[in-house]
Amino acid sequence: MRILGKVAGLLGLAGVLLLPLDSVQAGPKIENWTTDQGLRVYFVAAPQLPMVDMRLTFAAGGARDGDKPGLAAMTVSMLDQGASGLNADQLAEAFESVGAQFGSGAARDMAWVSLRTLTLENEMKSALDTWLKVLARPDFPEKEFLNIQKMMLLDLQAEKQSPEAIGSKAFFPALFGDHPYASPANGTEDSISAMTRTDLQDFFQRYYVSRNAVLAVVGALDRTQVEAIADRVSGVLAEGEKAPALPPVTPLAEARTIRIPFPSEQAHITIGQTGYKKGDPDQFPLYLGNQILGGGSTSRLNKEIRQNRGLSYSVYSYFASMGQDGPFIMGLQTRMDQTDEALKVMRETLESYRTDGPSDNELEAAQKDITGGFPLQTASNDDIVSYLGMIGFYGLPLDYLDTFTANINAVSREAIVEAFQRRVQPDKLLTVIVGGGSEAAQAGAPADAGATRADAPEDKPRSAIDIDAGEPEKTAAGTEAEAE
Repeated sequence: MRILGKVAGLLGLAGVLLLPLDSVQAGPKIENWTTDQGLRVYFVAAPQLPMVDMRLTFAAGGARDGDKPGLAAMTVSMLDQGASGLNADQLAEAFESVGAQFGSGAARDMAWVSLRTLTLENEMKSALDTWLKVLARPDFPEKEFLNIQKMMLLDLQAEKQSPEAIGSKAFFPALFGDHPYASPANGTEDSISAMTRTDLQDFFQRYYVSRNAVLAVVGALDRTQVEAIADRVSGVLAEGEKAPALPPVTPLAEARTIRIPFPSEQAHITIGQTGYKKGDPDQFPLYLGNQILGGGSTSRLNKEIRQNRGLSYSVYSYFASMGQDGPFIMGLQTRMDQTDEALKVMRETLESYRTDGPSDNELEAAQKDITGGFPLQTASNDDIVSYLGMIGFYGLPLDYLDTFTANINAVSREAIVEAFQRRVQPDKLLTVIVGGGSEAAQAGAPADAGATRADAPEDKPRSAIDIDAGEPEKTAAGTEAEAE
């Protein structure tokens, strides 16, 4: 119990631990290497507390589901439910007894497994041993598999009551078509119901392998210690093969509007198209430009739609960059009888901004906002290990964090205009409108070319189109939410 008392405080501090100010401003020193088994390793020493964060990222996200949507999400959800002969309670107790924390998740591009532990010899050895048991041989026990399956089905049922979820489920397949990004990462009722333990075991064996993984480590260790850990991780994973790159995304050829009736007085509107991928040359002009367009309370969209016209309490836009071009999304909620006006103002604001770009004052304010907050977003172990995983997974430059502020400050108004004109096409926007009954939807929605109406089966609450929400950038520097 004495261990747990001390650990609770240290683990809490790890999430807010600030590196020395000069280190934050200069960017952390990143060391990287590859093990003999092909595991790519990224390490930052952070000796301020006797803690270490590890994050093992695999190219094993929802885009790898194939014809079994939800497979990646279900697989990663099952990892701590039983492994190497230990059940879920025994695994949890093994971590908790030394104050360690296990984590896992999945997005479209990736899945990850994490560990936070003290670096005291006995505690770290015990936590690492348990973590490696999970990675070496997850059991995918039948009882827990059925429980996870039931929970995922309940979540899918609950989403039918959410107009936001319904809208994103319509948006992503319409935007991405036959691309793997169109697949619903949380599955469909049919796919989850048909899933088997064998499906999960096969997926794990294919994708949870050394050559398909990146290990990020941040903490009070030296390189020799991290090399030993990386060798142990490589040793419990099959060597395998790196997953093939996903195909490029094909942009929309024309505008399209989808209207989905839903018992609501509000219209939930999502507009967008494809954007950019990680490491894209247009990344910084588009990221900074979007901050001015719809990234905050002082944005153009907020000013025109909320402040000047009172059409919505909240309006936003964002780019979600991934391994291939992710989505560019604008969204708001408004009364059904204001749908036409809100859409008109949103589109006009985008077109005007695309043509003229920001003012000098808007540009300077956005640069100060992003760069001023950046040090705090890269100062904790938790932040850094997430960034390391992203840098390694997407093959970004090692100085990505070190040069982020300079890259933001180097963006000019002209660069924003040029990037938006290259990448954003107002005449090829996808629009999804969810809200109102059938008559309200027809009366409140604009008569756009290419408009279609998506009716839900009568025995279901309005829509059964399946897709999960996008993965907006986690912080200024562009970590996936893990969306991914």
